Amino acid sequence: MSVEFIGFIGNHNASEIIPRRGPVIDRDFVRASAAIHEAGGFDRVLLAFHSSTPDSLFVGQYVASVTSRLKLMLAHRPGFTAPTLAARQLATLDHLTDGRVAVHIITGGNDRELEQDGDWLTKDERYARTREYLDIVRQEWTSETPFDYRGDYYRVKGALADIRPKGPEGVPVYFGGSSPAAIDVAGQHADVYALWGETYEQVAQTIAAVRASAARHGRNPRFSLSLRPILAETEDAAWAKAARILEQAKALRAAGDEPRLVNTLNPDQPQNEGSRRLLAAAARGARLDKRLWTEIAALTGANGNSTSLVGTPDQVADAMLDYYRLGISTFLIRGFDPLPDALQYGRDLIPRVRARVAAEFTSSHAAE
Repeated sequence: MSVEFIGFIGNHNASEIIPRRGPVIDRDFVRASAAIHEAGGFDRVLLAFHSSTPDSLFVGQYVASVTSRLKLMLAHRPGFTAPTLAARQLATLDHLTDGRVAVHIITGGNDRELEQDGDWLTKDERYARTREYLDIVRQEWTSETPFDYRGDYYRVKGALADIRPKGPEGVPVYFGGSSPAAIDVAGQHADVYALWGETYEQVAQTIAAVRASAARHGRNPRFSLSLRPILAETEDAAWAKAARILEQAKALRAAGDEPRLVNTLNPDQPQNEGSRRLLAAAARGARLDKRLWTEIAALTGANGNSTSLVGTPDQVADAMLDYYRLGISTFLIRGFDPLPDALQYGRDLIPRVRARVAAEFTSSHAAE
């Protein structure tokens, strides 16, 4: 099983420790980040989505225009674009980029955020809508004759696209969501199911649940894990770096300058199950398993990718191999200092993980 690395390109230079300055879309930053990720051996980059941010599809177009090999993973929220149109938009960009497009389906777990875009459905209703949405998207990508669809949320009559994804495997569908409703939909539609950086035990449980759901549909998805690696030349230096990051994040929040996407509404009781799972892990301790660090998740209400692996590049690579052995074949990694950290990952971490995975693959085949 090969390993895939996904980076993250924000619209501007900001994080839990860096206040945003300058334009909402900083093209110089986006272009520099794209170049670093492409040169560093990342396979894809995530372009994120939120109800207040620039549109990921258009930012992704810009990233594609300034790179030649780097693939895209476009975060996309069902319910705001007709599924037939979304399917054609993604397929069009896939052709224009020579097959570099994937989509990350984010149904949304925060009612307040969804209301910003006029969505008043409950979470379970949103996942039911997502199922219908992806039913139609996949038919729009594959059907060679006009098709009809009648569901509770969508009705389509005589749909037929002139454009389909460029490659025979289509546009890969990554899928996020940890609630029972999410896992049920993921089993039917996810090509890659995405988890945040949980403990080994939690990851194994979720993989088992998603595989059981997928088996009912005759499917076998891959799995992605999102982490914020913190690297240094020695283990002590890495933990000291983590401590500085925590203090910087606290100072930024105290100054009222934290990123808008941080959960400031009620960080102790997030609505989405993924955040609850990270907070449950954080409640068990600041350092878990070999080197999973949870204090940023605890500070921010686990709003998104907020747990870290801390150590030397070799130590962090070894911990990532542990996750690989559990079934993780994609790692979405991004730093707290976006450009220097992406550069460091490409130089010091990605080659080590790839070498360990290759050795693992070779040894497993030799034992057969």
